[in-house]
Amino acid sequence: MPCRDIGRMGVTLRIVTGRRRGSARCARECATKEVGDINAFELPFWVAVGTAVFCGAIVGFERQMRGKPAGIRTSILICLGTMVFVRLGGLMALEGGDPGRVLAQVVTGIGFIGAGVMLAREGLVRGVTSAAVIWMLAAIGCVVGLERYAAAIVLAVVTVALLIGVELVERLLRSLRGGDYSSGDHSDDR
Repeated sequence: MPCRDIGRMGVTLRIVTGRRRGSARCARECATKEVGDINAFELPFWVAVGTAVFCGAIVGFERQMRGKPAGIRTSILICLGTMVFVRLGGLMALEGGDPGRVLAQVVTGIGFIGAGVMLAREGLVRGVTSAAVIWMLAAIGCVVGLERYAAAIVLAVVTVALLIGVELVERLLRSLRGGDYSSGDHSDDR
């Protein structure tokens, strides 16, 4: 029977076209591993590692410069770790595993890390943006793990642009709020 290649994440599954497409039995019987998926001696592995480190550094640098939690090291490690888990999930597909479950658990697990960053002090919740940045770093790591390198870099740049851009808008709004009538003197109003 003829075979057909399907899949991403550094894994090629050869599926016999006569069987039900995507069945776990067929995947186990006909799967072949593509060299370079998580092999440290192959270039694709290092491209993924380099992209994860670069994306984490882009976002982490912005956080570090502002003195926020999850600086450069933490950001790099979140991107890199997530990329590795997604790649391992792709390898699990060779054994009939479900890589979608890995993604679901990354989202859940990173949510707990983000919750640990948030603090409640004097009735105010602090660290919500840092928690959201951690979640975004994990998402970027997933994109790298799925071998969408350009998209991951774009997402890292957009994340930093949003963090900087929204702060500029917030400053502008604060200055407008504190404009001519900030002292409460409305003597010119007639």
